[in-house]
Amino acid sequence: MQLKPNAYRLNETVKGVETMTRFALAVLALASGVYTYLGVRGILDGSATFVFFAAIIYSAAVSVAIYAFWSFMLRFVPLVTNGAQRIGLFVTMAIGCVMIMAMSSWLNAAALAGSAATEQHMAVTLQGYAEDLDLAHSNALAAQSLLPDVQRAAERFSGLAADERESGALTGTTGSGSVVQLLTQMGTQMNQLAATITGSRDEVALQFEQGSARLATMRELVSTPGAVEPRADSFQTEAVQLSAVISALQQTGVAASVKRASADLSAGFIAPVADGTSVELASRQDQVMETVRASVAAQSAALTAAADEILATPVVEQRRFVPLSSAEAVIRYWQDFIPSWAGAISIDLLPVVLVLVLMIVNDAMRKDSESLEEAENITAAEMLRAMALFRQMEAAGIDVSTGAPKVVPVAEPIDTPLVAEIPPDDATVTPIDAAQRKRTDGPRPA
Repeated sequence: MQLKPNAYRLNETVKGVETMTRFALAVLALASGVYTYLGVRGILDGSATFVFFAAIIYSAAVSVAIYAFWSFMLRFVPLVTNGAQRIGLFVTMAIGCVMIMAMSSWLNAAALAGSAATEQHMAVTLQGYAEDLDLAHSNALAAQSLLPDVQRAAERFSGLAADERESGALTGTTGSGSVVQLLTQMGTQMNQLAATITGSRDEVALQFEQGSARLATMRELVSTPGAVEPRADSFQTEAVQLSAVISALQQTGVAASVKRASADLSAGFIAPVADGTSVELASRQDQVMETVRASVAAQSAALTAAADEILATPVVEQRRFVPLSSAEAVIRYWQDFIPSWAGAISIDLLPVVLVLVLMIVNDAMRKDSESLEEAENITAAEMLRAMALFRQMEAAGIDVSTGAPKVVPVAEPIDTPLVAEIPPDDATVTPIDAAQRKRTDGPRPA
């Protein structure tokens, strides 16, 4: 059979890149081992010596396992031609890939993007704390929206008291009597409530300023270059302080105090006894004080409803910063580090491409070749010896294809008429002929 040049060139090319394939596989296994070592070192706890040796042993085991596994795949997959057997090898290769990713790829990703993932965790936590501070600040300032209503009520009661004192606008009698006393009392209570609301504003502003300063320090820790572990520790300290500020800010709100004070306006209303000098004036004073009672009750109900609406606002839940290792951060925020994951997995699974290339090339060689595989590697000396052996077997009458002696067909006899031999005439035989015949035939019998 004749060997096609294309198959021969492919075979020679595969032999030529075999050394390069082994070298590339060794480099990939070594690179995966190095990044695995960096990833393992970041998640182990203990003394420096223990962490070092444990990480070295694990990374070495990973490198050897990767090199051995892909060496087997590169050797066997291209040679198997049976469909079921090849599918079995592919399933085995898929299982091996999953195991490699489980023992190495995620650690490679932790080594490649661990610091960035930890910073991402800090940044996400920082954003949550900023939202909590803003919400707590808003809840604390919500009671300030009641201040205008309280101030208007205080001004109204104070104005009515002044009008009654100067012109007797309510009872028709000037002077300071029971009505003036009641209106002045209500105005004073409203002013005290307004002072309470106003006083809380300064305290809320001070605490918000402290929280903003903590946030600024935490932002610097997130964005400052350098080792991430010390920054994460400082970030946790600042987070604890900020949580305390947020809790204090929530307790600074005066909505509950306003609700209680407004309820006391109605429940604790005590009208003075009418002190008019005449029955008619006393009756008018009682009527005005009843009107004031109704007004105070309405004002109390309005303030209570407004305070209830403020208190119905969801309370800020206590947030706690949980430090994560680089590997845990990479797994939690994997969507933000897809390129790093792709690089970490590619280091371990790139030999899949080499396996497929060799499989395709070997299939092409088997398809293009028309000779036995042994004939593709025969030398000239072996060819000459084979030709000599072929000639010897032909001369010995051996069938080369079967190795058995050749069977010579027997020719059928031909019927010919018998013709009596007529002895030659002795007279015609010369002495020389007679001597020759004597030597040939031997002596005649007597």
